[in-house]
Amino acid sequence: MFETDDISLLLAALKFAAKKHRDQRRKDQGATPYINHPIEVAETLWFQGNVRDMITIVGALLHDTLEDTNATTEEIRQQFGEQVLALVQEVTDDKSLPKLERKRLQIEHAPHQSARAKQVKLADKICNVTDIINSPPHNWSLKRCQEYIDWSKQVVAGLRGINPALEACYDAIVTDN
Repeated sequence: MFETDDISLLLAALKFAAKKHRDQRRKDQGATPYINHPIEVAETLWFQGNVRDMITIVGALLHDTLEDTNATTEEIRQQFGEQVLALVQEVTDDKSLPKLERKRLQIEHAPHQSARAKQVKLADKICNVTDIINSPPHNWSLKRCQEYIDWSKQVVAGLRGINPALEACYDAIVTDN
């Protein structure tokens, strides 16, 4: 069972992520509130991956805050601690780099990430691919959707060996489509 501190950390992360992503929308046809995405990543870890490590779950909720909001490393450090900060930093792309370089680096870095980061990245790819298949961004062609899925397969190849349940979930999604 989880301690009160674990639940407090989880709720604080959820509130922090909701506040930071409050004005953002996903690129899907329904313009879904962005906060749904980190919640789905955390939920995928919990239900599909059977992940019960609170640092990983909190990291999933915060995984896009440094990359896509005005959140700072100091805010995350102060509110969530060094372990959460290290995980969030590990899964954050450097937005100062061109998009193709960021994508290349995700493939290159995947095999060398920590167990926690691999699981967050894997759950993130599961959620992103599911969204692209079920409700692709309104301005994406079928070719662009397929290119994203093909790229995600390369990233996931480097994440394998950490959580067979998440890997099976990802494989089922990409195999069926």
